[in-house]
Amino acid sequence: MAMLRPNPRGDFPVVSESAFVDPTAILCGHVIVEGDVFIGPYAVIRADEADENGHVEPIRIGSGSNIQDGVVIHSKDGAAVTIGSRTSIAHRSIIHGPCTVGDEVFIGFNSVIFNCTVERGCVVRHNSVVEDCVLPAEFYIPSTTTIHSNTDLLTIPQVTQDATAFSESVAEMNVSLAHSYRRIANQL
Repeated sequence: MAMLRPNPRGDFPVVSESAFVDPTAILCGHVIVEGDVFIGPYAVIRADEADENGHVEPIRIGSGSNIQDGVVIHSKDGAAVTIGSRTSIAHRSIIHGPCTVGDEVFIGFNSVIFNCTVERGCVVRHNSVVEDCVLPAEFYIPSTTTIHSNTDLLTIPQVTQDATAFSESVAEMNVSLAHSYRRIANQL
């Protein structure tokens, strides 16, 4: 069973029965995991830092999304992090709030998303950094790109059909994995 634990305020993770959370993953505090989500090995999702009034906004993982191996999701000063539906956060990425990642987004291996909004259908390829900006819907961030503000977006292309198809296939595969691993866990 996954490591689910309260934060210092006593908020405890809420995980849908149709989600799969790997036994090595750690979910701490005000974390909400919706249906058909896959959370892979060694992922860490912590909603444990409170603001100056002691309030902690949730980290919410939308339905059908996947949080792959070694991903870290956290937030500063109790700020919210929202991951949309059918979104893929690939191996060893960091999502640090305040942050909103929309529906049907793909975040590639080792990427860092900080203090920003990534709107629906975006693809952020591997080893990229996106911070302090709003990434409009269906933008494509090539591997090893660093975006530090909205002005950096002027040279960024729209998502191609191939990139969209790849993102959709990753999301579909991980929903299937969530179902399969839940079935295996229920047989043990």
